[in-house]
Amino acid sequence: MSQGLDDIIAAETRLSSVDGAHGILVVKGFSLDQIAGQKSFEDVAWLLFGGLFDDLPDARTFAAQLGHARSEVFDLVRYIDDGILALPPMDGVRAIMARIADGEDLATATRLLAAPAGLLPAFLRLRDGQPPLAPDPRRGHAADMLHMLNGQVAGPETVGALDTYLVTVADHGLNASTFAARVVASTWSGLTSSVLAGLAALKGPLHGGAPGPIIAMLDGIATPDNAEAWIEAALARGDRLMGFGHRIYKVRDPRADALKAAVRRMAKGSNLLPGRLKLAEAVEQAALEILHRHKPDRPLDVNVEFYTALLLEALGFPPDAFTAVFATGRTAGWLAHAREQRLTGRLIRPQSSYVGPEPAVAA
Repeated sequence: MSQGLDDIIAAETRLSSVDGAHGILVVKGFSLDQIAGQKSFEDVAWLLFGGLFDDLPDARTFAAQLGHARSEVFDLVRYIDDGILALPPMDGVRAIMARIADGEDLATATRLLAAPAGLLPAFLRLRDGQPPLAPDPRRGHAADMLHMLNGQVAGPETVGALDTYLVTVADHGLNASTFAARVVASTWSGLTSSVLAGLAALKGPLHGGAPGPIIAMLDGIATPDNAEAWIEAALARGDRLMGFGHRIYKVRDPRADALKAAVRRMAKGSNLLPGRLKLAEAVEQAALEILHRHKPDRPLDVNVEFYTALLLEALGFPPDAFTAVFATGRTAGWLAHAREQRLTGRLIRPQSSYVGPEPAVAA
């Protein structure tokens, strides 16, 4: 038995590989540094979908189809009422995505891939009392999402930062939300059901729901000089230091460096971000030194969530929406894994070890 299924191989996949001992992420034969900042999100989604849909077109046509799908799913914005707006963004987006028909075809997959990019900005604008902005199929996925969020045409470094983020989180082995999506797919339920399962798993703070608190930490520390004292006090209280440590990686999370590089590029054209980045780097350095001193036997390094928070804050997303932006990228992986499970796997049905009371023996 393995609590948490550590080291249990539950699927064969051609989609991604995570080497936690050496800090290497491979997606469909490409290392992370070959795609993050190099390929668009559309291209990586197309790469993941390859071999899983008989009617998958070439990459350029697929990108155009994704643009049209954003316009198609934007019709669902009319269902965002006051009750939906009272929910956290992740729950609101999930509730609206549940209206997408539960099919297995490429059209369904493309609508599901498009949905978070169109629905999340609309949700956030409506919550702020602003009218939602319709998508433009001619734009790239990241550029269109940013325009729908703030109504401005984003510059190349800003678009590149969001594109890098979406690519970086598109797939990551058999993590909790991807496993949830594969379990649902193994029952031969539809792609919408699998994606909804992924969304439900991702929102948990032990999986994807942690980047928001990192902003609260940075705000609480405020200046680089306060970093060491603040972190020491947090650890003395028994608080968990968000943005550090990972279940799989025993060394530095390679996604953290990809996102830090994207933040650096974006900071060149910003008046505020350089100071925020300097604070984050001071917190990172102080945290690593203190964690090594307090827990020398545990390999605790910075993870993807730390610079995710900085990047998404700079792009204009509120902290409570960070996990929903994560889902915008990870939906590509969920869909690919769900489809792979349906085509090559079987019903996932592990055993459990009963440790409860035994029935009473009749006298």
